[in-house]
Amino acid sequence: MNQRYYSLDVFRGATVSLMILVNNPGSWDYIFSPLDHAPWHGCTPTDLVFPFFLFAVGNALAFVMPRFEKEGTTPMLKKVIKRTLLIFGIGLFLNWCPFVKWDNENLIPKPWQLVRIMGVLQRIAICYCSASLIIYFLKLRGTYLFGCITLLLYWIICLLLGNTNSPYSLYGHFGTAIDMKILGISHMYKGEGVPFDPEGLASTPAAIVQVLFGYLIGNYIQSKGKTYEMLTNLFVAGTILVCAGYCWDYVYPITKKTWSGSYTVYTTGLATITLSILIYQIEFKEARGAWSRFFDVFGKNPLFIFVLSGFLPRVLALVRWVDHLDEAGKKVFTTPYNWFYLHICKNVSIDLRIGSLLYALCMIAFYWMIVYILDKKKIYIKV
Repeated sequence: MNQRYYSLDVFRGATVSLMILVNNPGSWDYIFSPLDHAPWHGCTPTDLVFPFFLFAVGNALAFVMPRFEKEGTTPMLKKVIKRTLLIFGIGLFLNWCPFVKWDNENLIPKPWQLVRIMGVLQRIAICYCSASLIIYFLKLRGTYLFGCITLLLYWIICLLLGNTNSPYSLYGHFGTAIDMKILGISHMYKGEGVPFDPEGLASTPAAIVQVLFGYLIGNYIQSKGKTYEMLTNLFVAGTILVCAGYCWDYVYPITKKTWSGSYTVYTTGLATITLSILIYQIEFKEARGAWSRFFDVFGKNPLFIFVLSGFLPRVLALVRWVDHLDEAGKKVFTTPYNWFYLHICKNVSIDLRIGSLLYALCMIAFYWMIVYILDKKKIYIKV
C-alpha cells in the first residue's frame, strides 16, 4: 500500500521553518530560552529541530526504498552515493563561502585551514547514506536490531572511553579526541569555547539511528494504511519512546551536542507523537487550510531553502557601508541584514529579545515567499 500522506509534507515543512527561525535571530545575545539550545544536558524546542528533520528523512526513505529494491543494487548505490556527495559538498561549500572575508577595510581570502569540515548538511548526508545502505541490505528486522545495538554500544563506549569522572560532559566526551585526530582542531567548531564539534564523527552513529527509527515509523504508517489502529499504535509508540528516553536520561543524560542515545529515543518519541497528531488532523479530520499550506511549501523545497537561508546572509555580509562613528570616531560598518535588524526590528520593544524574534519571523516570511513562488511555478529543486 503506497498512500499519499500530506501530513508528512507538513511535518517536514514545519521542521524546516522552525530551523530557519532558530538559525536566524536578530542577535544571538537576545534570544528567548525556548529558541536557544540547551547549554549542555537537557532539551529545548530548538533541540528538536535537527532530530525531527532526520526523522523526516527516514520517513521519506520508507516510501523510496521499495523503488530502490525494484531497481536493483547498482542503480540504488549510484543514486545514494551521488546524493550523499552533493549534500556533503553543499554543506562544505556553505562553511567556506563566500571564500573571502573582511579584515578591517580589506577583503582577504578565507583559507581552507580555517574551514569547518562538518556541519548540519554534512551530517544529513552521512546519515542519509548510512541509513539507506543499512535499510537496503539489512531489511526491516535487521534495521531495528542495528539501531538498538548501535545506541547501546554508543552508551557503553561513552562510559569506557570518556573521562572517568564525567564521561557525558563537554570535556569528558570521548568523541572530541577522535574528531581532533581525524578532522584536525582548525577544522572543528569552537562555539563552546574549546574545540568541540556537535556534528562530530563519533556522535554521528546515534544520529543515523534517528533516520532508521524514522524509517521504521514511516514503514509502519505505509504498511498499515490510514486506519485508526495505525494512528492509535503510533501515538502509543511515541509515548513509550518519550518515557523510555526520559527514564534513560537519569543514567545517560539527554544531550543534543553529543547526540546521546537517550536524546535519540526521546526526540524520536516526540516526533512520532507530533506526526500522529498531524495525521489525525490532516488525514482523518481533513483540517487543512492556510496553516498547512504555509508549512507545505517549505516541505516541497526543504534542502534548497535551508541552503539559501545559510547562503544569503554569508554573501550579503560582504556588502557593507558605514552606519555611524563610535565615540572614538571609528567607523562602524553595517550589512543589509544587520541594518534591517538594528534599524527596523531592534527598537520595537525595550525587551531586545522581541526585536530579535521579530527579525527571525521576518526571515521566515521572506524565505516563505521564495518557496511559495517556486511552488506556484511548480519548481522543485531536489538534490
